[in-house]
Amino acid sequence: MVASDLMQTDLSVWGMYQHADIVVKVVMIGLLLASVVTWAIFFSKYAELSAAKRRLKREQLALAETRSLSDAAQTAKSFSANSHSAALLNDAQNELELSAGAESLDGIKERTSFRLERKVAAFSRHAGRGNGFLATIGSVAPFIGLFGTVWGIMNSFIGIAKTQTTNLAVVAPGIAEALLATAIGLVAAIPAVVIYNVFARMIASYKASLGDVAAQILLLQSRDLDLGNAIGSKEAQRAVTQKLRVG
Repeated sequence: MVASDLMQTDLSVWGMYQHADIVVKVVMIGLLLASVVTWAIFFSKYAELSAAKRRLKREQLALAETRSLSDAAQTAKSFSANSHSAALLNDAQNELELSAGAESLDGIKERTSFRLERKVAAFSRHAGRGNGFLATIGSVAPFIGLFGTVWGIMNSFIGIAKTQTTNLAVVAPGIAEALLATAIGLVAAIPAVVIYNVFARMIASYKASLGDVAAQILLLQSRDLDLGNAIGSKEAQRAVTQKLRVG
């Protein structure tokens, strides 16, 4: 009799969902929606970061062949409109314009370094969008699923008390429905944790590449400033020498 009752009960995933309590259903739907959003973030963000890394690599190689900021500015004209390398280069040039006439070259270099550092940090924060959601799903989803399981098992025991029977046909379906919530919670949490770690590595690599580009721009600016200062010193020495000769 017990075996026949169990066979008549629909224990498929859809059947267990249909027979589940309303609270357990809400938990399952919420976890499934979180899983869908997780995969949507993965596909969109992975494509975005992969394209950005390839673009930055090409720009980095192009800037490595330049010898001055003016050469780099000419090279940057071929970069895309949303190029992070071009944005860093514009910041360095803007600082030179704002600091025109300043006597301390070290001050110019320090201000440029600070601006580029903040710009790299801003780009990194922008690249990290969505990671907070993944971290939240990875850490919270198992507990939400466990809540659905506890609620379902509690209702199963209430049903046992009402029917006053320990028949397996009465107990098993309710417990199976409750455990389904935990299973869905793990299905949502495990990919979220893995995807979060993948993106964390990709963003760290992208940030390091941005730092390399910023260092290359600082090198070009430092060279331009030092060479300009050396040329100015030589011209001043020539002027003094000419005056002494005339005198």
